[in-house]
Amino acid sequence: MNKLCLIALLLGILAPSAGSQQGQLLVAQKGEASLGIIDPSAGKLIASVPEGAITGHEVIASPDGRFAYVPIYGNSGVGKPGTDGTRLVVIDLSLQKVTGTLDFGHGIRPHMPIFGPKDGLLYVTTELDKTVSLIDPKTLKIVATIPTGQPESHMLALSHDGKRGYTANVGPGTVSVLDILARKTLNVIPISKTTQRIAITPDDKWVFTADQTKPRLAAIDTATNQIAHWVSLDGLAYGTAPTLDNRYLVATIPNKNEVAIVDLKTMQVARKVSTPPDPQEVLMRPDGKVAYVSCVGSHQVAEVDLATWKVTRTIQDGNNSDGIAWAAAR
Repeated sequence: MNKLCLIALLLGILAPSAGSQQGQLLVAQKGEASLGIIDPSAGKLIASVPEGAITGHEVIASPDGRFAYVPIYGNSGVGKPGTDGTRLVVIDLSLQKVTGTLDFGHGIRPHMPIFGPKDGLLYVTTELDKTVSLIDPKTLKIVATIPTGQPESHMLALSHDGKRGYTANVGPGTVSVLDILARKTLNVIPISKTTQRIAITPDDKWVFTADQTKPRLAAIDTATNQIAHWVSLDGLAYGTAPTLDNRYLVATIPNKNEVAIVDLKTMQVARKVSTPPDPQEVLMRPDGKVAYVSCVGSHQVAEVDLATWKVTRTIQDGNNSDGIAWAAAR
């Protein structure tokens, strides 16, 4: 073997594999009105970017990993009195500062941001208007809105074909089914007296939301827009996220300091994983090997190995950090 071949071989062995920890982990630091930027390889917080006087609860990164988009919700919980946020801020992740702002013009409590899988638009729940706003991320202009037909449309999931949206409407305890192309509400599904969070499986067959009155998850069949299963848990669930192989659903149980791992074939809990106190939101790393869990009360992110189902480490993420997102390597 000549020297060039040997060097190439060594580089192939030593270089990070595709889908490894390249990129950054973003966390909404609610207690500091800032966006935290974490180096996941080093397992440490490297920056906190101020957002303004009031804070955002959720964040999403642009597909190219250059920018973070943070809707500034306000200083209260959903359905509770407090300041109503009016803005969305854009943070340049290289410069680590706010470089753009969208002003909605009135108190609207913008909350969950998601990039459309097909159209490149930024979707944001605009809670007090009972809508989802569609934003051109380049111009920061609202190009359309979709009514949800319900108050407190807090969280949003989009189907991977870009045709359907699903909002968790917290106070009414319902899920709105949205026709993305026609810009209208198709159906409203009763869940419970109150519900929280929402997730859709990679095959677009199932939508999950957490009943906040009983320890269970509603599994909605997207073909019928009806609850097909109730998944029993040992505590009230909050955030959920499916594994990228469509095999399991990871559900946080804040009052048990654990996540429940639901087998999507049986719709039953297969195992439980202990976490730091107050786990709330779950994010899958793009390589499908790790789940990150924001543990709000303990100001940490737990890193869960999806092969061993163990917490491999915890990362300090700032005061009262909640929403988390992945920014691809630039």
